[in-house]
Amino acid sequence: MSETLRIDRLGAQGDGVAMTETGPVFVRFALPGEAVTAERRKDRADLVSLLERSPQRVEPPCRHFGICGGCALQHLEYGAYNAWKRQKLVDALAGRGIDEPVADIVPCAPHTRRRVTLAGRRTAAGVLLGYYEAQTHRIVDIAECPIARPEIVSRLDDLRALAALVASESKPFRMIVTATDSGLDVAFEESGRLDAAARLRTTGLAGRAGFARFAVDGEVLVEPRRPVIRFAEVAVEPPPGAFLQATAEAEAAMAGLVSGHLAGAKRVADLFAGCGTFGLRLAASAAVHAVESDDASLSALDRAFRSTTGLRQVTIERRDLYRRPLLAKELERFDGLVFDPPRAGAEQQARQIARSSIPGIAAVSCNPVTLARDLSILLEGGYRIVGITPIDQFLWSPHVEAVALLEKPKQRRKATPSSTRSTNAGTTSVARP
Repeated sequence: MSETLRIDRLGAQGDGVAMTETGPVFVRFALPGEAVTAERRKDRADLVSLLERSPQRVEPPCRHFGICGGCALQHLEYGAYNAWKRQKLVDALAGRGIDEPVADIVPCAPHTRRRVTLAGRRTAAGVLLGYYEAQTHRIVDIAECPIARPEIVSRLDDLRALAALVASESKPFRMIVTATDSGLDVAFEESGRLDAAARLRTTGLAGRAGFARFAVDGEVLVEPRRPVIRFAEVAVEPPPGAFLQATAEAEAAMAGLVSGHLAGAKRVADLFAGCGTFGLRLAASAAVHAVESDDASLSALDRAFRSTTGLRQVTIERRDLYRRPLLAKELERFDGLVFDPPRAGAEQQARQIARSSIPGIAAVSCNPVTLARDLSILLEGGYRIVGITPIDQFLWSPHVEAVALLEKPKQRRKATPSSTRSTNAGTTSVARP
């Protein structure tokens, strides 16, 4: 049944929120200040028509918007969109009683996403390849994508043709496509087993298409060129489907903040290090101890370090920081630390950091709520915030990144020597169990 609703604000996921006698109602694609007719189902509603239009409403740039669930806010004017994203961080901090200045958001331009995860499925009519429709398991077959880099979008037909050869079943699969310096790195997950004939066909197509690498469930089937991503001057070959910051521009902004804050440190801990996004940059001027649970990513970091001249000491440690965070006692040998955890944050690790005397901390996060929690722990431990910057790299989505910089006053001291040792002059990196 249709009803008229007045939209008061945007919700956390980008839906318009109308306050009613029975509570908030979330209306997809409605904007603050608009009066709309909507089909309501409990606290959710679908927009039927606009009765009063917001001056901040703009024409979406993508033909798939409104069906594809990849974007939520293409219809919102860019300045208002950026202000809303920054406010998400401000609100999350306020929820933990943190009232610190938040910098202007570092914006994200269209056509810059270098890593996309596409959903695919074989059907009787062919292969669907795109993104899921919002709140469903239906795949929207895309012909364009204004968030992704042109070298990915221009190869959608080749990617779909490859998927048609790889997908042996009708169940959904994932295709992770990364634009690297040497070409597209294509990794399939959950696409089913490939027999010998299928392997031959798929590797042939991948080679003819000019992809840098093609892998299925972590197994590299063909690699005409090493896929390379550069962290400043360091060339890294990430494992298939590896986590990377979604845009090179956002990564550079984050790294600039982290490196600037830790510029005076002599020995730095890089926690949740991944392939070395921050640690390999910091190694230009400091000894770095990189800790990561994913062995393939840690190995990629180590290989990059070994093959790069001019870096300081880098040691590695494979360790699940959720199960076994570095203890305050172990942290005492560092005078700088950066941590970049998954969306769940790093609550237990933050408690150990709070008990340490490390003078400089950089906290990188993709979740304002868990970041606010972790920052509150550090503040209780005597740290103070010297800067918080929101960063957008998931354009037109509800996701926002942030870098928080902290210091512990009157704790400046020299770092103590490390018990592990690795140089790129011939000695071996030590990976602790």
